[in-house]
Amino acid sequence: MIRSTLLALTCLATAPAFAGDTVVLRERLIIEGAQVTLGDLFEGAGEAADTVIARAPAPGQRTSLNVEYIRRLAAENDLDWANASGMRRVTITRASRVITGDVLSDILEGELFMNEGVRHEVRLANTAFSVHAPVDSFGGLEVLSVNFDPRSNMLAAEVRPYDGAETVRITGRAYQTMEVPVLARLVSAGEEITSQDIDWISLRADRVRPDAVLDPEAIIGRESRRALRAGEPLRSYDLQMPIVISRGETVTLVFDAPGIQLTVRARALEDVADGEVARFVNLQSNRTIEALADGAGRARVGSSAPASF
Repeated sequence: MIRSTLLALTCLATAPAFAGDTVVLRERLIIEGAQVTLGDLFEGAGEAADTVIARAPAPGQRTSLNVEYIRRLAAENDLDWANASGMRRVTITRASRVITGDVLSDILEGELFMNEGVRHEVRLANTAFSVHAPVDSFGGLEVLSVNFDPRSNMLAAEVRPYDGAETVRITGRAYQTMEVPVLARLVSAGEEITSQDIDWISLRADRVRPDAVLDPEAIIGRESRRALRAGEPLRSYDLQMPIVISRGETVTLVFDAPGIQLTVRARALEDVADGEVARFVNLQSNRTIEALADGAGRARVGSSAPASF
């Protein structure tokens, strides 16, 4: 009897300790909630999946947990993690809804338009600035206040990224903009511009040249003096009325006076558009005079011209 008892005790002493369910660390440790659970870390956590082990980082941020701490909590919940890769810390990222700096600028531009009645271009002081909201949060970004000084262009705003969030202060500058007509395509020298060639861009008002053409009616129907690129503001010098008389062309030169009309042949000394004044040489008298282009192949001299024009 004593011998049987000793044998039983020996077997118990040499039997392996109880091992919990074997689990594997997930490849992507990205969570959405406000707490980290064993189920967030391990595949096959079973009933222990909902066990909370840590507070989640802020949305869009990371946090690291000590491996021994994780193994101890896993063991307490009958989970066996071998950590075959020999990790020392486990890093967890919290997913978020990201509101980028570009989106924030657009929102503030809308607020300024409602407050000021004119459009502005907003540039944040931190160009890489962004706001993160929990994936499961409610409500969109709310602008609580906007302070703008048009003299210095300084801008400061208080926003709430989502319902219940702490307010965030945003600073930057805002510049008044204006819509400027530009060409929608490359236009070659001497090509006439039509309404189909006009596009619009928004530019900072302080960067628009004083001689920029702002009225599309002053562009349509004109010819380009040189090749013009698309998307760039036009200057009055870039455009001209369509040429009706070319340099060197022979035209009919008309002199009108009360009760008399004289015509001679003349040669144009320069290109001229309809309704513009240019220099011509009278081929009969060899005199150089100024005349008004009156359509293709025709120019007209006023009554103040000498009789021997």
